[in-house]
Amino acid sequence: MQFPRNLAAALVAAALASLCASANAQTVWAGTATQGISLSQLASASDYGPAPASQAITVRVVLALQNKTALNAYIQNINNPNSPLYGESLMPAQFAATYAPTSAQVQQVVSYLEGAGFTNVAAEPNNLMVSGDGTVAQASAAFNTPIEQYAQFGNIVYGNTATAQVPASLNGIVAAVLGLNNIGQMKPTLVTRSQVSVPQYDVSYSPQQFQTAYGATGTATGSNATIAIMAEGDVSGVITDLRAEEQANGLPQVPLTVVAVGVASTDTSGWDEWDLDTQFSTGMAETVKRLYIYDTTSLTDSDLALEISRWATDDKAKAGSASLGECEIFPYLDGSMLADDESFAEAAAQGQSFFASTGDTGSFCPAEVGENGVPAGAPMVNYPASSQYVMAVGGTTLLTNSDGTYDTETAWYAGGGGISQFEYSPYWQTAAAVPSSELGDKGIPDIAMDADPYSGANIYYDGSWEAVGGTSLSSPLALGVWARLISANPNLGFAPIRYYGLYDGATTPGSYPEGGFHDIVVGANGFYTALPGWDYTTGLGSLWVSELAADLKK
Repeated sequence: MQFPRNLAAALVAAALASLCASANAQTVWAGTATQGISLSQLASASDYGPAPASQAITVRVVLALQNKTALNAYIQNINNPNSPLYGESLMPAQFAATYAPTSAQVQQVVSYLEGAGFTNVAAEPNNLMVSGDGTVAQASAAFNTPIEQYAQFGNIVYGNTATAQVPASLNGIVAAVLGLNNIGQMKPTLVTRSQVSVPQYDVSYSPQQFQTAYGATGTATGSNATIAIMAEGDVSGVITDLRAEEQANGLPQVPLTVVAVGVASTDTSGWDEWDLDTQFSTGMAETVKRLYIYDTTSLTDSDLALEISRWATDDKAKAGSASLGECEIFPYLDGSMLADDESFAEAAAQGQSFFASTGDTGSFCPAEVGENGVPAGAPMVNYPASSQYVMAVGGTTLLTNSDGTYDTETAWYAGGGGISQFEYSPYWQTAAAVPSSELGDKGIPDIAMDADPYSGANIYYDGSWEAVGGTSLSSPLALGVWARLISANPNLGFAPIRYYGLYDGATTPGSYPEGGFHDIVVGANGFYTALPGWDYTTGLGSLWVSELAADLKK
């Protein structure tokens, strides 16, 4: 008997589902950090039923760190001047030998994926992640969860509706399973003047003008520093724009390497974002030893987790920046927060520092794609800025004197800031008496730099100049400052610990910046107001480069 093609496919899928259900019923399962996603948790979404069984899917199985308590202690000791380990750092091979999963554990995961029908199964060099290509049917069976299809914001997406599970034999080895959804995606935080409704000033700064404003002139350039930008898609135009911007501003042409991570993509939707990141990180540094552009397939949590892991494992760039973020609840639910935090901890142990934008929706996180301003969405903060081992960079409005030198700053009304609901406060915030540390929660931002598009940056984009802002600007500016500092003092180590170590906990305006920070005491971002000392709008304050360079030598 000849069945119609669509009916035959449906019967095959049903038979496979029946076989999988029978096999799964006999398996003892253990849960992971990857939780199920329901329709009620998704904004503006409609349920389209089960995802097609034959749909291609790439999963990334995240393995658990070993000796995590010892790793945290090591990071603390290598940044403590009173410790005999002060100034040390690990090489990636040393990290893998001491804190990563064992080769035997990795092989267990590889064998499981291959046995479940996945192909192209490969482990990352740090043993923290194993990837494999398969289908929705294979992923659903391998991790004992249905995978549903949704329409959201004009796109068709999919996601697991139950907690991802693994056989009991992998319990304690597998921490999370990424790729079971493509709903979680980070968004660039770039803002143009047309996107904001509260014009304040009409200034666009060049890289050299930022150097003057933040007191970087006369200090070492970033010539000895290697830095990285996290990007996605086709970045060929970004390189062309960078070379044109360097020539127009009289800046040195920085050595550049693109590091491909995952399948190549032709997407250019983030082009202007990557322009801002590359032009103003290297521009604030004046020059760098090498700029690495890490270029992944998409901005899904899964692809970005692989990109961040690769940056840490390569250990080529001693500092990196991501002008990206999303409401922290989603990476918590899908397990990518756990995966990224492992990579950030590895990087910190290797003496690498990571900077991230806090977002452009004030004390809220964005409700949907492209929305900027206050209020917007839930009163939460953005990830990865909320990660313990990330330097969260908020936003200010910068005013300069007629000669270009620093005059004052106010907290930018849309600069992200607040209290994490999922990340613990790191010990350096506790020592600095950050208010949320009393509750055990991380407060952000850590620092702030200019972000207001009306006192923003002039980028070269696709053949012409464009005025932009957002915390997309503040993070690469902070990266450029750190490039200068580590060029002059290569043993500085991990940026957040060194910066908080300079903070004296002052609550009176003017009692610091002897720690190299401009204390910002005017402005608000929704729930929070700028105050003397540390606050949820600008953190420690903005960076006074010459003072920082002097203080960090003491």
